[in-house]
Order: sequence, then C-alpha cells, then structure tokens
Amino acid sequence: MSAETKIRVLCVDDHPLMRVGIVAVIRHESDMDVAGEASTGREAIHLFRELRPDVTLMDLRLPDMSGIEALIAIRAQFPCARVIVLTPRRQEAGAP
Repeated sequence: MSAETKIRVLCVDDHPLMRVGIVAVIRHESDMDVAGEASTGREAIHLFRELRPDVTLMDLRLPDMSGIEALIAIRAQFPCARVIVLTPRRQEAGAP
C-alpha cells in the first residue's frame, strides 16, 4: 500500500505506556501511519488543526480537559472529523 493511501491516525492518551503501545500497533499495520501523538486535550486540538488526520484515537480521561470536550472542540471546526473514543474499563468494587 502506498503512503498516499495509508490511514493517518492521531493518537491521544495521557499515559505514555498506553500511547506507545497503540503507536507501535499502528506502525505495524501496512495500511496505517501515525500522524501524531498528544497527551492532553489542548495538544490534541492543536495537532488536529495542524495535521488533519483521517482518524483520531481519543482517550476520555485527559489531564486538562475530557476527551469529550476535546472532541467537541475538534468537531466544532471540523464536523467531518472521525474520532474513536478509547477509555479504560472502570472496575466496580468487588467485581472480578
């Protein structure tokens, strides 16, 4: 697959280990490319404006604003932006 047809992905997660893992998986795919990485909502908004990725993988829990707030800000300027929300499953007390 040529570089022109690769899916460009912006990865947004404040946990470095999670972000590094996701980026490694994306880089291993022949039809995907990492457009950029962000660790905060504000950084995600800035990088989206600059890079215009095809897809953004967005964590809901970010240190400066929620992923939902960042998503709303991005979609306000870029209504066709495609965002996949990632978030860890919250384990309830006493659940396996």
